[in-house]
Amino acid sequence: MRLTFPSLREIAAGPEEIVWTDATALTVENLRAAYRTGIFPWPSLPGELIPWCSPDPRAVLVFDELTPGRTLEKTVRRGGLTFTIDRAFSSVIAACAAAPRPGQDGTWIAPAIIAAYTALHHAGVAHSVEVWRDKKLIGGLYGVDAGGVFCGESMFHHEPNASKLAIIHLTQHLASRGSSWMDIQQLTPHMQRLGAREVPRERYLAALERELTTARALF
Repeated sequence: MRLTFPSLREIAAGPEEIVWTDATALTVENLRAAYRTGIFPWPSLPGELIPWCSPDPRAVLVFDELTPGRTLEKTVRRGGLTFTIDRAFSSVIAACAAAPRPGQDGTWIAPAIIAAYTALHHAGVAHSVEVWRDKKLIGGLYGVDAGGVFCGESMFHHEPNASKLAIIHLTQHLASRGSSWMDIQQLTPHMQRLGAREVPRERYLAALERELTTARALF
């Protein structure tokens, strides 16, 4: 099933839910096109129809507004950690799927989602960040390059603050490539403590459109 999405201007003035599909629509082509128009699939439980959404407001993390705090800064200074990118995508998405979520019964990262984003990773569009201690994976995240803007999808930690450290490493990497912000879709207390905030969807889509014109290589 090949999907056709509205233009950025049409999305800015339209509903949050753009289209509903089953998991067969989770193709590399559809996912790539969706993220480049500010849309992402937002599944709930395995077997249910998947809404492809562009929420309003949208949550973003502007790198200049990042507030890691003293605890994270001390953790980094203590050392003993190793950070990598795209070394263990399959392990990261599996750990994200297994991570408990407050207020949720089960995970939205069903086998179909894992398969779809793994294919997107092999296509060079989805990426992961890993945090290691003594060669053991203790935290990480994965997301999608929407053509110059990184869109965070999910994260996990097996040690306190490991997922936040993954965010910090990612922002440093993205900043080195000329990026100044990333999409985090929805604002959570976890990300709000790092300095993330909400912006109107129209502003987000305008910023996304500007970034697409740069053809910036993030990875």
